[in-house]
Amino acid sequence: MHKPALHIFRNTPFGRETLLQSAYFCLRLRLPLSIYCPQYKKFLFYFDPEVVQVDLDASYLTDPGSAEEHIREILSIHQVEYRLVEAKGKSASDLPDLATNFSFMTCPRSMSDDTRKIALGHIGSKVRRIVQAASFPIYIPAPVFKPWTRLAVLYGGSDNAAGALRLALEINRTCNAPLQIFSQGERRELELALQQQGFSAEQIQQFDWQFWGEGDIAQQLYALPHDGLVMLGAYGKGSVRETLFGSTMEKVQGGLPNSLMVVGPNCHWVTDNRKA
Repeated sequence: MHKPALHIFRNTPFGRETLLQSAYFCLRLRLPLSIYCPQYKKFLFYFDPEVVQVDLDASYLTDPGSAEEHIREILSIHQVEYRLVEAKGKSASDLPDLATNFSFMTCPRSMSDDTRKIALGHIGSKVRRIVQAASFPIYIPAPVFKPWTRLAVLYGGSDNAAGALRLALEINRTCNAPLQIFSQGERRELELALQQQGFSAEQIQQFDWQFWGEGDIAQQLYALPHDGLVMLGAYGKGSVRETLFGSTMEKVQGGLPNSLMVVGPNCHWVTDNRKA
């Protein structure tokens, strides 16, 4: 993890909180931060093989004249290396193309939809498309700045969940944040899934792993640490393995104030293992 993280700046009080989250994240992972100040309400990502158009809400174009000054003020709190980035080209006069060579992207729920139309437990539709297509993980921060000191991985057996666990182990090595795994299901079944996904038996035995019984996951979320960065795969089947945008994920996001790190099906933390 040496490439910068990407942040789309929104020059509003909520945008300030999101930038603080990105800066803290980069500080913990020792990453530089790339900040894009949009001049238009939409831009394109050219992922392979999919092209994703992001349609920003109007708040991202608030007071562009003070944006750079506010960025300097905000980042004086966290001394992180950063640079302002420009679009690498345009597919149309008002449709810039952004690069995709990043380690992560900060993507609040309101990235692509009017915040008034997004319920507490839902993620905007275009954010879902970014998660599904992106080659990098998506960091969905809490609405206000909330430092995290631990890692909580939701694992249900899918390849994407295994990708989230691999990423969590890398973050653990980088910043020494304690890591816990949370699962619903049979331990033996999930241990076998991890072995098939490339984890050794010795490594699995060393995991700090908590198993939940059957029941409503919304009632079990209290076990997740309040200062944890919650990490999960975007798609899977059954229990915690339900799709990111199905009922389980809505309960996770609606029931937790924590920031989330989401690993999608085309993220290199998943695809690299498939190629191995």
